[in-house]
Amino acid sequence: MTLPPTVSGARPLLGHTREFLRDPGELVRRGHAEHGRMFSVRLPGGPGVVLLGQDNAKFFHAESDALRLSIREAYRFLEHMFVHNTFWLAEHEEYLRQRAVLAPQFRGGRVRRHVAEMDRRTTALIDSLPDAGTFEPTDLLGPLVIEIATSLFLGDDAASRFRGLQSEFRAFADGMDPLLPGWVPAPHLLRSHRARDRLRRITSALVAERRAIPAEEPDFLELMANAPLRDDDLLADLVVMLVWVGHETTTGHLCWALIDLLRHPHELARVHDEAFLGRALKESERLHPVTPFLARVATVDIPHETYVIPRGAAVMLHPGVSHRDAGVFSDPGEYRPDRFLTEPASALQAFGGGIHRCLGEHFAQLEMKVVITRLAEHLEMRLLDGDPVAVRGHRSNWPRRPCRVAYAKRLPQFSPT
Repeated sequence: MTLPPTVSGARPLLGHTREFLRDPGELVRRGHAEHGRMFSVRLPGGPGVVLLGQDNAKFFHAESDALRLSIREAYRFLEHMFVHNTFWLAEHEEYLRQRAVLAPQFRGGRVRRHVAEMDRRTTALIDSLPDAGTFEPTDLLGPLVIEIATSLFLGDDAASRFRGLQSEFRAFADGMDPLLPGWVPAPHLLRSHRARDRLRRITSALVAERRAIPAEEPDFLELMANAPLRDDDLLADLVVMLVWVGHETTTGHLCWALIDLLRHPHELARVHDEAFLGRALKESERLHPVTPFLARVATVDIPHETYVIPRGAAVMLHPGVSHRDAGVFSDPGEYRPDRFLTEPASALQAFGGGIHRCLGEHFAQLEMKVVITRLAEHLEMRLLDGDPVAVRGHRSNWPRRPCRVAYAKRLPQFSPT
C-alpha cells in the first residue's frame, strides 16, 4: 500500500505550494480529473492528501473523532493569532472542556429567542439607508453580522464598541498564512497582530467590567467572565474567535445567498416561505462554500482504501469540488434550491462534522433567514456586476469586488380604512 497518486504540475523544491496558495480550487479540480476522489499534493513539510466526496468526508470526520486525524496540528499556523490553547489549538480534553462552556449558548431554544433582536438590528440598518442607491454586499452585511453577534452574546455596550471594526477583523484574518511563520515581520502578519491586540484589549475590558458589575439577568458575557478557564488571555481569545469566525463564515454565506437570489428573481419572490429559504441557503452553501478547506494532520499511518495516509501528512476536504459532484447532485453547476426536496443535504461539508461540527450553525442559519427576508421585504434590488466570482487564494471565499447591488426602498403599503 502506498501514498495516493500525486497530481501533476509540481515544481522542483516548492511542489504545489504556489498554486495551493494562489488558486487551490484549480489544483483540486485538476487532481480530481486526473485521479478521482483521493490524491496527493506536494506541500512544505510533507505530502498533503485531498479527499473528495461524501464517503471520504465520513472517513475524515470518523478519523478526527478517533484522534487519528488532528485538528490541532493542522491549524498550528494560527497560534500567533491566539494563545496556544485556544479551542482547536488546545489538547483534545481542553478543547472538549472549552466547547462544553460554549455549547449551551447555541442550543435551539436559546437561539430562537434571539430572532427579535436579529430582526430589530436588520430593520434599523435598512431604515438607515437612503431611499435609493448601491451597496457592496460585504460592506453592508459584514458590519451587521458583527453587530448582531456582539449585541446578542456580549450586550449592547459591546456592540457599540465593536461597531466599525469590520476592517480590524479583516486585518486579523490576514494572519491566516499556512506558509510563513507568525514571527516573520511581513506586512500582512504585522497588520494581523495589530488587529489582534486591539480586539483583545476591547474584549478584555468588557470581561473585566462585567466581573465588576454583573448583569441583572446573566448572559453569555457573564458566563464567559466567570467560566473556569485558565487565564484571561484565553477568555479574551475565545470571545474574539467566536466573533471573527462567525463574521468570516456568515458574511460570506449571506452575501452569496443574496447574490444567488438576485440572479434568479423568480426564486427571490419565494423567500417568505421559510422552508424554501432554508433550501436556498443550502444551495448557496453548496455552490459557494465559504471555507476553502477543512484540514487535519495524520497522527499515525492510516490505511484508506488501497492507500496509506502517512503520519504527519496534511489531510484535506475541499467542499467546493465535492459539492459539485455529479454522482451526488444532478446538474451540479445549476442553482436549484428545490433539489434538496430529493437530494441529500447531508452531503454538504462546509459546517464540518463529528466533534468539530460548527457550534454556530443553527444561529447562522436563523440569522441569514431573518436578514434575507427583511431585505427582500423592504428593498427592490438588482445585481449590477454580471456574474460574481469568489476571491482567489486560501482565505474565506467571499465574493470578489466589484459586486454592486442597486436598490430602492419599497413604498409602504397602506390598507384602506
